[in-house]
Amino acid sequence: MRRLFLTGFLAMVGMGLFAQNVDKAKDLLKAGKLTDAKTQIDNALANAKNQKNAEAWYTELKIYNALAASDQLRAQFPGARDTAFIALKTYVDLDEKDKKLVLLQMDGYKPVNEIYQGYFQIGAAQYNAQKYDDALKNFTGAIATSSYMNSKGWTKLPIDTTSTLYAGISAEKANKKDTAAIYYGRLADAGIATINGTNMIDIYKWLVDFYNTKKDVANTEKFLALAEAKFPDDLFWPSTRLDNYRAGGNKDSLFGEYDRIVTHFPKNHLFFFNFGLELYQYANDTSSGHRPPNYDTLIAKSQVMLKKCLELQPDYPQAALVLGQISYNAAVDLQASTKKIPGKAPEDIKKRADLRIAAGKKFDEAIPYFEMVDKDLGTKGKLKMDEKNSLKDAYDLLTNIYTDKNVKDKIDYWTNKYNNVDKDH
Repeated sequence: MRRLFLTGFLAMVGMGLFAQNVDKAKDLLKAGKLTDAKTQIDNALANAKNQKNAEAWYTELKIYNALAASDQLRAQFPGARDTAFIALKTYVDLDEKDKKLVLLQMDGYKPVNEIYQGYFQIGAAQYNAQKYDDALKNFTGAIATSSYMNSKGWTKLPIDTTSTLYAGISAEKANKKDTAAIYYGRLADAGIATINGTNMIDIYKWLVDFYNTKKDVANTEKFLALAEAKFPDDLFWPSTRLDNYRAGGNKDSLFGEYDRIVTHFPKNHLFFFNFGLELYQYANDTSSGHRPPNYDTLIAKSQVMLKKCLELQPDYPQAALVLGQISYNAAVDLQASTKKIPGKAPEDIKKRADLRIAAGKKFDEAIPYFEMVDKDLGTKGKLKMDEKNSLKDAYDLLTNIYTDKNVKDKIDYWTNKYNNVDKDH
């Protein structure tokens, strides 16, 4: 019995000494003797038997918060705020069920806000000083703190947008793009379109470009979808998809995307032009040894798109040139068809004559489009190289048409125009 009594007595003495250590640490904190307070509370919590005392952890939280806030001591104890955060979480784990966080409530949750504000303010100062690795660490701390606060129901903000944004920017500036993608991705996942009144569209573009460059199709498509949901009228998203389908070589996907785009952007003449041009180019691609079986359908749709482009932008010479080339090529094809009818029978002669008449009509159909190119470009002064080439093509084909028709003055007129393009423009 005596041995049990002595053990109990010693334990009580130990608890008394522990309480004195915590009280002394609190007194030292109140007196502003922070290093002594730190030593006192560290010694108390070094004893494993004292690890379950919520008040001790709360005292450590306040002492280390004070160290982190001290301009004189912060550099001496660089991890003080991290230690304070750990102490906070330990205190809450020990105390929230039994005493309902009385100490924290009595302080109006001030220590929690001190941790968050400390991380954020130091991070901002480091960011402004271009210490991006350090800024990233502190913004990450602010995010962790705000996430913890939200998990406990102390705040109702599911994402700390400002800290997350600057964590991403800091990571990007520190050349840690994979890390930046994590933080930018959180903003996109949360559907954040503006932060403090600033439009976040560039964050979505960055994510799309980042994952597209990495050939990560799943994430590229994911962030394209999120971006379009928030910024449906920006041309970056459809242009990216078109580039990807074009690079992939799947024409059905490419043209299907064009169909979707021209429906969504009915006033954008460039999409109609590009669609028409790519249809025309694909229809005339004979690298496989022959034209695609749906050549006529492709050409007809190309004409529809190019005419829509000119309807929206009447002075767009590239569209006029391609429309002229389509009709010109059709005329050449009809002329070539006459050679496939070598017979001398009356019906064969008539067929050839009909084909020549049809070819002439196609040449006539092409002329106004080439003249539109002359009207748009031929009346200008200095031209870019691609504009010069377009103008030369129009003049060359007009010369060919009138050569076929044997109209000498027109031949001379367009030949002279062709020869003087470089001099005049």
